[in-house]
Amino acid sequence: MVRNWIIKEQGDTSKVDKLAELLGIDKATSNLLIQRGIDSFEKAKNFFRPELEDLFDPYLMKDMDKAVDRLQTAIKNKEKILVYGDYDVDGTTSVAMMHSFLKKHNQNILFYIPDRYSEGYGISVKGIDFAATEGVQLIVALDCGIKAMEKINHAKKHGIDFIICDHHTAGDTIPDAVAVLDPKRPDCQYPYKELSGCGVGFKLIHAYCIKENISFENITEYLDLLVISIASDIVPITGENRILAYHGLKQLNSNPRNGIKAILKVSGIENKTIDISDIVFKIGPRINAAGRIEFGKSAVELLISESDSIANNMGENINDFNKTRRNIDTNITKEAIQQIENNRYNEKLKCNVVFNPEWHKGVVGIVASRLTEHYYKPAIVLTESNDLVTGSARSVPGFDLYKAIESCSSLLENFGGHMYAAGLTMKKDNFAKFKKQFEKYVDDNIQKEQLIPVTEIDSVINLCDITPKFYRILKQFEPFGPENLAPVFLTENVSNSGSGKLVGNEKEHLKLDLLQEDDPFKTYPAIGFNLGKFFEKISNGKAFDICYHIEENYYMGKSNLQLRIKDIKIDS
Repeated sequence: MVRNWIIKEQGDTSKVDKLAELLGIDKATSNLLIQRGIDSFEKAKNFFRPELEDLFDPYLMKDMDKAVDRLQTAIKNKEKILVYGDYDVDGTTSVAMMHSFLKKHNQNILFYIPDRYSEGYGISVKGIDFAATEGVQLIVALDCGIKAMEKINHAKKHGIDFIICDHHTAGDTIPDAVAVLDPKRPDCQYPYKELSGCGVGFKLIHAYCIKENISFENITEYLDLLVISIASDIVPITGENRILAYHGLKQLNSNPRNGIKAILKVSGIENKTIDISDIVFKIGPRINAAGRIEFGKSAVELLISESDSIANNMGENINDFNKTRRNIDTNITKEAIQQIENNRYNEKLKCNVVFNPEWHKGVVGIVASRLTEHYYKPAIVLTESNDLVTGSARSVPGFDLYKAIESCSSLLENFGGHMYAAGLTMKKDNFAKFKKQFEKYVDDNIQKEQLIPVTEIDSVINLCDITPKFYRILKQFEPFGPENLAPVFLTENVSNSGSGKLVGNEKEHLKLDLLQEDDPFKTYPAIGFNLGKFFEKISNGKAFDICYHIEENYYMGKSNLQLRIKDIKIDS
C-alpha cells in the first residue's frame, strides 16, 4: 500500500534559531522542540527534566474531597472494601495498585475482575451481588463506571457505596455514587484530561496521603504499574502522563515488583533498559492475555504477589496464555480477511464490519486493529456471546469512531470507548441494520484523505547531521508515545553502499549501509522491516529517499546508531 509522506509544519525560523542558541543545540533539534510547543528555556527544562513536584493538586478533581472522606471512614472503621476493575491492562494494573495500597491500611480488602465472557466490560450485577454476599460496604471502581447508572443504583439497594475512578467520556448523566472521579466529566475543572484509569486511581491515593500526612515517597513504588497502564492504554504522553511515565520507567528499571520481574523474565527483556515500546509489545500483551484467554484476576494476583517463586510460576502461566492468544488471533485475522475479500463490494466500502459467532471474544480487539492496519479503513470485528453480538472497533487517524457508533446507538444494548477504539454489544436481530447504518455513516462522514495511509515527517536532515550529540539529546525526548511520538526524519538522495542484503526467514527485511553525496566515505547502518521488495530497485546504486527513526542497536554486547527505515521512495 502506497503511503503519502507529509512533512509537518516547521517551526518559525526566528524561534528555532533563538531556542537553538538559548539551549546550545542544533537547529534540527530546536525545530523538534518548537513543533511540540516548547519555545522557552523553562518549557525545555520541564520537558527534559519532568519532576513529580509539578503534578497537579489531586483535590482540583471534582469529588476528590468526597472520595477521600469516604475512604478515610472505611479505613478507620475497618469496613470491608472491594477494589473493582476491568480485565484489560489499565484495569488490572489499577486494581493491583489500589489493592496493594489499601492493604497497608486495612486488611479487609478484596478485589474483583469481571469475566470477559459471562459479565462483559465494566461494572456488573454479578460483581455487585458478590460484594453484597461478602459483606462489602464500599466498592472502589477503577477504569470503569462512568456510565453505570443502573448498576450503582443496584448497589445502593444492597447498602454498598461506590467511589468511581474512570477516565472514559461521560454520558449526559453522572452515576449517583458517593464520588465520581473522572477528569473528562463536563463539570470537572481538573487541568489535565488525559489520565489513564490507573492515573485517576493514583490521584485518589495521592489525595488520601495528603489528608493523612503520608509522604509522597511512600507511593512512588506504584509508578511501575502506572507507567504500564499509560503505555498500554495508548493515552497521550504529555503533561502529567509524561511526568508519571518518566518516573514510572525509572521505577520499572530500578525496583520493579515481583510480578513485573516475572513478566520481564518470560519476555526475555530482564537484562535490558525497559522503554515504552517494551511495555506496549512485551509486557502489556502478557498482562492482557490473562483476561483474554482465562481470567483477568490472574494478572492481578501476579502483580500483587509478594513471593518470587509464586510470581515466577504465574508469569510462566501468563506467558502461555499469551502464546495461545497469538495463535488464536492469527487464525481469526486470516478468517476475517477472507470474509472481507469474499465480499464483492469490498473495494467500494469505506469500512469493514465482520462477524462470526465462533470467533474468540478475547481477541476481537486485536483483530480489529490488524484489519485497520491491513486495509486502512475503520474496522469492527464481532462475535457472539451470551446470545448477543459483541465486539470491538478500531479507527484510522482523524476519523471519530465513537461518534460513528453513537449514531447507531438505538440499535445497541451498550457501547463505550473513544475516538479510535470502542466496544459494542447488540441483539442478533439488530446486526444487519447496524452494519448498514454504520457503513452509511462512515461513507457520508469519512474524508477521502483519511483512507490513505500517511507517514508524518518531523524534519528533513542529512545523514551527516546524525552525530552522537544529536542522538543524546534525541534520547531525552523520551518517553515516546501518543502526542510525543519518536521523531521521523526524511533524508533525500541516499544510496546503497553495495553491502545491502535481504535478511529474515523469508528474506523479507532489508539491511543496508547507506551513503550520501555530502559524505561519500561514511556509511550509516539501516534496517527496513518488510521492505525487501525494494532491494532490486536500490541494489544498482540508484539514489532514493528514506523516512526513518534513529535508534540504538545492540548486538554482541556492543551498540551503534541505526536508522530504522519506515518507507522508501524511488524516482521512476
